[in-house]
Amino acid sequence: MAVILYNIFLFLFSAAVRIGALFSPKAASWVKGRKNIFPQLQAAIPADAKIIWMHCASLGEFEQGRPLLEAIRSRYPAYRLLLTFFSPSGYEVRKNYEGVDWVFYLPADGPRNARKFLEIAHPELVIFVKYEFWYYYLKKIRYRGIPLLLVSANFWKGMSFFSWYGGLYRKMLSRFEHVFVQNENSLHLLNEIGLGANSSIAGDTRFDRVSEIAGRFTPLPLVEAFCGTSPVLVCGSTWPDDEQVIAAATQQQPDLQELKIIIAPHETGETHIQDILRLFPGALRYSGADPEKASGAQVLVIDNIGMLSRIYRYGWVTYVGGGLKKSGIHNVLEAAVYGKIVLFGPNYRQYAEAVGLIKCGGAISFTDEKKDGKMLRLLLNTLLEDENEYGLRAAAAAHFVESHKGATGRIMQYIQEKRLLTS
Repeated sequence: MAVILYNIFLFLFSAAVRIGALFSPKAASWVKGRKNIFPQLQAAIPADAKIIWMHCASLGEFEQGRPLLEAIRSRYPAYRLLLTFFSPSGYEVRKNYEGVDWVFYLPADGPRNARKFLEIAHPELVIFVKYEFWYYYLKKIRYRGIPLLLVSANFWKGMSFFSWYGGLYRKMLSRFEHVFVQNENSLHLLNEIGLGANSSIAGDTRFDRVSEIAGRFTPLPLVEAFCGTSPVLVCGSTWPDDEQVIAAATQQQPDLQELKIIIAPHETGETHIQDILRLFPGALRYSGADPEKASGAQVLVIDNIGMLSRIYRYGWVTYVGGGLKKSGIHNVLEAAVYGKIVLFGPNYRQYAEAVGLIKCGGAISFTDEKKDGKMLRLLLNTLLEDENEYGLRAAAAAHFVESHKGATGRIMQYIQEKRLLTS
C-alpha cells in the first residue's frame, strides 16, 4: 500500500509541476531541464568510464557535498564525477561547476527512469547528501550492489522515518550501506528504529567547506570602500520579512547612526531588488556602483549571487535570513567561521548548527511578531555598548566552527578502509 501511495505521489507531483510550469519560472526550469535528459546522458557519459555519482537536492546540499567531491577528486583521480540536482536552484547555479565531469538534473523517480539512469551512468559509488530520498533509485542501486552512502544526514523526532506510518521511509534508509549523521541525537534516533548499526557520527561537511572558503578569502574592493571604519551589519539570505524588520530596527535610530548595513537577499530578481531599494531610500546598489562614492552610502544592496560567503567577513555583526519564516534560517556557518556573532529569527531549531551556536553563545535568536524591529534594535545596541559581551560571543562563534571540522576526513577514511574505490 505504501508503494502504491508513493506512486500516486509521483504522478500528482509530476502533473502539478507541469501545470505550475505555465506560471512559475522555477517549475518551467524543472520541466525543461529534464526534457530529453536520457539522450543527453547517453551522449555525455562513456560506457567504459569509472564513475562516482553524487546527488544533491539543491544548492545547500551541494555546499555540504562539495568538500567530499573535491577530496575524492584528489584521492581517486582515475574516477570521473557525475553530479545531479533535483532543484533548479541548485542546478542553475552550479551547472558549470568545474570540479566534476558532468552536471545534470536527476530524472524523475520511477522504476523505468531509475533503471535507465543507472544503466547509462553505471556508477561504482553513489553518495546522496543530507535529505534526498527517492524510493526506486535507492532500491535499484541496492539491487545492483553499488555502494551507497548518505552523508551529513540530520534527523529529528518529528520526521516520517520515526512515525507509525514511516515504514516506506525506513525501508529507503535501510538501502544505504552507511549513513553518516551530523550529531548524537540523529544517531540515537536511528538506533531506535534498528538502523544504528550501519550509521556513525561524522559531523557536518559544511564546517570543512566554510573553513576552506575563509582560508582563501579574497578582498572585495567596493565592499571595503563602503565599509570604511564603520561597524557594519551584514544581512545575508534575507527575505522581505527580514528586510522589513531590519529597516524598522535601524532607520531613524540615533543610537545606530554609525551603523552601516549590507543586504544580500536570498532572491536577487529585479522586483525584489527594487523593493529593497524603496525600503532603504538612498541605498547603493552593488552592480554599477562607483567605488569612490561608496563610502558615503549607509546601505549597500548586493544584487548578485556568489559573494555572500566573502561579504560576511566585513561584518561587525551578521544577520542570517529565513528565521522569520516557517521554512527556517539559511546557512549560519558562513558568517560564524569569521568569528562573527550571528542574529536570526525564531525558526531555527531544526538546524543543528544553529542550535549549537545558540548554546555556545555565538548566535542570538529573537522574536518579532509585530515586525517593529524592537528586539533586533535592542540586540544591536547591547552589542555596541558592551564590548566584553561582544568579544566573548564573537570568539565563541569562531571556536564553534573550528571545533566541528573534520567530517570530510572521516567519510574519506571509511571509503578507503572499506575499499569502496580502487586507487
